[in-house]
Amino acid sequence: MNAAEILQELVAIPTPSTVSNIPLLHWVAESLSRHGWSAEFLPYEDEAGVAKANLIAWPGTAKLAEFFDLAFLCHTDTVPYAANWTGALTLQQLGDALHGCGSCDVKGALACFLAAVATLDSGTIRRDVALILTADEEIGCKGMERLLNSTKLRIGSAIVSEPTSLRAGIAGKGYGLARINVEGREAHSAFPQQGVSAISAAVRLISRIEAKFSAQVNDFKSDVLFDPPRTTLNIGIIDGGTAKNIVPGRCSFLVEWRAIPGEPPSAVVESLRELAAAETHVGLSIQVDALRAEPGFSPAEQGPLQLRLAEALGGDPIGISFGSEASRLARIADEVIVIGPGDMRTAHSDRECVPVPELERWTAVLASLMRA
Repeated sequence: MNAAEILQELVAIPTPSTVSNIPLLHWVAESLSRHGWSAEFLPYEDEAGVAKANLIAWPGTAKLAEFFDLAFLCHTDTVPYAANWTGALTLQQLGDALHGCGSCDVKGALACFLAAVATLDSGTIRRDVALILTADEEIGCKGMERLLNSTKLRIGSAIVSEPTSLRAGIAGKGYGLARINVEGREAHSAFPQQGVSAISAAVRLISRIEAKFSAQVNDFKSDVLFDPPRTTLNIGIIDGGTAKNIVPGRCSFLVEWRAIPGEPPSAVVESLRELAAAETHVGLSIQVDALRAEPGFSPAEQGPLQLRLAEALGGDPIGISFGSEASRLARIADEVIVIGPGDMRTAHSDRECVPVPELERWTAVLASLMRA
């Protein structure tokens, strides 16, 4: 089976983070076993009691090693797909692209790996290579955290599969998330003087957050690897109020930011708390809860994997502005590259697709990397 044929099978197995990824892991393990690979499942239950697992696979029948010189990482979960996307689990070709849920994020990369294994004689595959599959990446890289906590794994060079149009991502922005809860005092809207509007306070605070961030944007570090080349901030969800005729007593909103490597994500949290403290009013309280503050990653030097990918694919390296498991994997790997077929700008939507030429090219590159 080529990568496109394998991808059709993988897309047909639903793996949003709300369901078990184990059926997909079994499919992959059985596929690899036909080529002489071994696999170890690392099962767990998520917070909702759903059975999940990470998986490590390697060529041959030896026991699982603690060190692999080259590892390929793919997360197995997808984001939920819209109910009106009736063809989400049926791979369809339009022009030179294959459309389907997870086609580029990141089942396309996994299909390339399996196709590359199938093209090689089992005796020609280097023994120090591994495939690592994780669960729950889309909801906070929870599977990767469990993998790191449950193994003593070490890696020389690691490929983290994400859609980068086959450009090597050698650096990644950090990620921060905070929830700001505003508590006011409810009152009937006919007597607004008896209440304190939490929504009005939240609006004032949001305006001050965005104004301060815009004023300080030139003070942030700049890195031309990224697009945009600076730390970014977004307020994506706001919720509050109970009825149209009640002065709202509560309001909350989420602030997320993506920090250039070297910019500590926690610095934004401190800035948010300073702004919240300045919003004073009798009967009003504001709490800033830091939910995530993850550093970015950047290379200390050009490693052997980056050199090989440059030879095979050409093009300049890039930085990635979206989240990935790379920053976590960097704890146990000497070199981390984020790369894969497809474009992240189509992911997480019914436009998700992966170009067939990129599948074919990446399959060939992976085969060359695995060849002893």
